[in-house]
Amino acid sequence: MPARRESRNFIQQIIDNDRASGRVKTEIITRFPPEPNGYPHIGHAKAICLNFSLAAEFSGRCHLRFDDTNPETEDMEYVRAMKRDINWLGFDWGVHEYYASDYFEQLYDMAVRLIRGDKAFIDSQTGEEIRANRGTVTEPGTHSPFRNRSVEENLDLFAAMRAGEFADGAHVLRAKIDMASPNMLMRDPVLYRIKKAEHYRRGNDWPIYPLYDFAHPLSDAIEGITHSLCTLEFDVHRPLYDWLVEALFPDPRPHQYESARLNLDYTVTSKRKLLQLVKENHVDGWDDPRMPTISGMRRRGYTPEALRRFCDMIGVAKADNRVDMAMLEFAVRDDLNTRAPRVMCVIDPLKVVLTNIEPGAIEELEASYWPHDIPKEGMRLVPLTREIFIEQSDFMESPSKNFHRLSPGGEVRLRYGYIIRCDQVIKDESGRVLELHCSADLDTKSGETSGRKVKGTIHWVSASKGVPAEVRLYDRLFSVPDPDDVKDGESFISHLNPSSVSIRQAIIEPAASGKDALDRYQFERQGFFFLDPNELEKGKTVWNQTITLRDTWEKAEVPVKSAPSRKESTTDAAPVVRDPLEGLDKVTVDRANWLEATYGVGLDDAAILAQRPRIASFFEEASKTAPSISVANWLINELRPLLPDDGIGALPFSAKQFADFVELHASNTLSSRQAKEVLVEMVSTGETADAIVNRLGLKQISDESLLLTMVNDVLKAYPDRVEAYQGGKTGLIGFFMGQVMAKSGGAANPSTVKTLLEKALAS
Repeated sequence: MPARRESRNFIQQIIDNDRASGRVKTEIITRFPPEPNGYPHIGHAKAICLNFSLAAEFSGRCHLRFDDTNPETEDMEYVRAMKRDINWLGFDWGVHEYYASDYFEQLYDMAVRLIRGDKAFIDSQTGEEIRANRGTVTEPGTHSPFRNRSVEENLDLFAAMRAGEFADGAHVLRAKIDMASPNMLMRDPVLYRIKKAEHYRRGNDWPIYPLYDFAHPLSDAIEGITHSLCTLEFDVHRPLYDWLVEALFPDPRPHQYESARLNLDYTVTSKRKLLQLVKENHVDGWDDPRMPTISGMRRRGYTPEALRRFCDMIGVAKADNRVDMAMLEFAVRDDLNTRAPRVMCVIDPLKVVLTNIEPGAIEELEASYWPHDIPKEGMRLVPLTREIFIEQSDFMESPSKNFHRLSPGGEVRLRYGYIIRCDQVIKDESGRVLELHCSADLDTKSGETSGRKVKGTIHWVSASKGVPAEVRLYDRLFSVPDPDDVKDGESFISHLNPSSVSIRQAIIEPAASGKDALDRYQFERQGFFFLDPNELEKGKTVWNQTITLRDTWEKAEVPVKSAPSRKESTTDAAPVVRDPLEGLDKVTVDRANWLEATYGVGLDDAAILAQRPRIASFFEEASKTAPSISVANWLINELRPLLPDDGIGALPFSAKQFADFVELHASNTLSSRQAKEVLVEMVSTGETADAIVNRLGLKQISDESLLLTMVNDVLKAYPDRVEAYQGGKTGLIGFFMGQVMAKSGGAANPSTVKTLLEKALAS
């Protein structure tokens, strides 16, 4: 079988070529250049990991530079937060900490050089006049009436601006480039403005400040940056970047490269919007555990390893796309699964009195901190007393058919303990259940042979030995995948999730308290939890829910339903909800429930896997390195029908290689059609996905200019259908998409095609 060839992203390939061609003769130098006007967020984490990791890979260095050219929004608090979070992520810039504000003198001298070379001038128009004269995307701009000032007059005015002789807005320094440029940013852009504001580092030394587009490329050049990496929205800024460094620096000079920014579902990463959330008290500060800030995620219990894994999973792409929150949650769950020991916690307590256990009696039950499949040692003693607490949801007075927990006359097993039977329900005058009186079968201790079996096992905590604590359950901050998708007049604030936090008074088993306790646990059946460091400093014990044990949003949004029976009416009858576990034996049911809880897959998929142990083992192995939900989807729906007669053991590739294939598709390198083609080739040849992609020359087309040509060709070929669509038959969008996909050989990015079609058909 051919050896797996390492997959290199396009930036790694650029650096490889630059070194091979001799364009870069020095060490590779990258930089992470934040503006100190907010706390770093998950989007910054991606940029931090990319820049520092590339520098390490090529034995170079990465600079930390604060592009601090706007005194009105910047603060040393944000500098400290940035440095703290970068270190927490596991990166170190050493002695290479820089500030654009330290270059103000050099930047001023460079501006003077542009004036002397007649490449810049002082414009005395107002801001409104400059904007009005800039033109439109279809009309060129108008030259400033001050554009032909002499070099000497421009130098005198710029020196007077530097001396603080003018009021804010009286003059600006503009580059002389091209007022007819199709790129609006090249129409004599402003380079310096008067701003008499105190700088957090330079005080009142400077009454003028460079614009970011001026300071940023020249700071790169001053520091000898070889590869300036930024996000796609700076693509239109690159011509100005190149114009400035070419005018002021001989080779070698930095080059800018753009890649997709991180657009994560159910969140916003605009610092302006995050600041609004903080200032308007929609959240409890920058480090609120619901915030997408690094400090918020740290306080919630995310680990740096999980965030680095997530950034590695999403990779580096040239085309913008949205990343499913489930991918981040997978990385967090996967990391915590072997990091967080298990204990029991009851979040909504209901008292149970075990009537055949003597008052004051305590039995210490032995329990492991780790499940059988995690090779770690560690035992704790769980005290069982006469009075215990169970979850309110683990009792139902009138149980449904598939309810396998506690009910009147029903039996369940206490985790690590005995089988108990509910003998009596104690209620208040209003009918509210106050407590349950149960009897324990003392011959059925967990782990010992008793011959008795029950369908349900529930967790519990001793009422007298358990430790009270506040527990905070967190949901996603926004209720829709794209909070920026709002109607006219609405704000992204309208999409805030009103149920994003829930505070409960819980009871935790004593193993999670005391001097030997940890700050991170999995509360069995509840999720992963982290001891809030902020509250701990105040002397308060608060456990933040880091993440649930499975993707509850997927289950809420995609209910599992069966097709109507032939004997049922498909118009009058309600949809029939099928129980995927119906008819399965207890071992298989338990296995399916475990797979669902551990990997977050749907119960339908979990049931299929549970009935096929070898396929389930293959799934678990692949899920170590790829998102389990995606692995299950490709394994069950696509790979299973292709299996050889001898089953999954006869496949010519490993579970790890299948995981690599799943991640390749998730990276948007391949369309779904191409991915299916690759999978068929893998089964028949045994080659790796990368080798097949290279051999067949497969690549998903996301280039908008190329796709727009195909879209226009299709619309020209079907003018009657275009007219029908614009007349209200919007269902034809599927027809047009099919034509474009066919034209591209199935390689077009469907979401990009749809966006381009809708835009073209609306014009």
